[in-house]
Amino acid sequence: EVRLVESGGGLVQAGGSLRLSCVSSGFTFDDYAISWFRQVPGREREGVACISRQDGSRYYTDSMKGRFTISKDNIKNTVYLQMNSLEPEDTAVYKCAANLVACTPLHLMQDYWGRGIQVTVSL
Repeated sequence: EVRLVESGGGLVQAGGSLRLSCVSSGFTFDDYAISWFRQVPGREREGVACISRQDGSRYYTDSMKGRFTISKDNIKNTVYLQMNSLEPEDTAVYKCAANLVACTPLHLMQDYWGRGIQVTVSL
């Protein structure tokens, strides 16, 4: 069974940090690009970051660039999202996703999804 399981979310004050983890199983981890998305009620699902399967290239949405860092551990089949300088606007359900072809911010192009984890940033 293919599974992507997020952890590391929770409640943090503005300016604080969190590190999310996405543990993968049931597929060949290093054959896939892995992305982080986030979703807020009333807004479209938004791409956050992606790390390539081929050379580890990393991509970020502009509003997250400089604050968020994506990384991966191929031995542990795990992708991380380090989030610093968090703002209330970062509050969302964060999900990881896998794409067999390449990094893409198009959510409909993802092959597998995690169930998501809540991140709440307070004032």
